[in-house]
Amino acid sequence: MNFRGLLQSWGKARSGTPRQRAAVFVTVWTLAIVATVLAFVLHLALRGRTVALGYELGRARAEQARLREVKRVLEVEAASYKTPERVDIVARTLLGMEPPTPDRMIVLPALQDSDRSPPRAPENADAGSATVAATP
Repeated sequence: MNFRGLLQSWGKARSGTPRQRAAVFVTVWTLAIVATVLAFVLHLALRGRTVALGYELGRARAEQARLREVKRVLEVEAASYKTPERVDIVARTLLGMEPPTPDRMIVLPALQDSDRSPPRAPENADAGSATVAATP
């Protein structure tokens, strides 16, 4: 029975016998109860999903805070590895290096400003070959 038929039967039932009116009333009342129960079940399902998403969001935010802290610690650690003191300690302890002795040092002559420009390749050189001009 569709809604239009129900309305027509309701109109007929108003003028019908008390038994017909009672049957239409029970039908309409049953449909109203079923609709109310379905709306309540839908509300409970949506509420449960909302609570579950709230817990999931809380876990995600906690994970985000933990990862931010890990990132901060790693950035501090990376910065400490770049300090000259740290490089000196690693070179001496782990790599066994020591300062060079004077006989291992080579002193280079001071460069003038005109000598500091990078050497140019000759113009007749091939594009695939790399030639470097030696400076006197």
